[in-house]
Amino acid sequence: MSNLSTINEAVKSAHDNNLTPSVVKTEGAGKAYQAVSQSMAIAVQDVTDYLRNISMLASTAVAVATEMMVANPEKVDQYSKVIEQAQSTINTAASSFEDVGLKAGNVLNKFPSGDQ
Repeated sequence: MSNLSTINEAVKSAHDNNLTPSVVKTEGAGKAYQAVSQSMAIAVQDVTDYLRNISMLASTAVAVATEMMVANPEKVDQYSKVIEQAQSTINTAASSFEDVGLKAGNVLNKFPSGDQ
């Protein structure tokens, strides 16, 4: 057997084993699933950053309001409202985090992975 026929046999074998429509389709679906998976992970990372930033801002607002309450006891009600609003903002951000996480998981669970 010549080198050329050996090369031809190898190319034919590679084609027959790796480039059939079913293999290409399965690998394509798997790559698409990986891309969607990465996008969902980025969405969760983004909402995590959002929650962290909101928590930092709200904690700062609570600290300032508490300091102002000590300095101005006659305005406790006014500063208490700031603290309540800061906590409400954190709760809203936490709900957004949960919502995005659940929806990202749902998108990923419903996306075909190529193993069917």
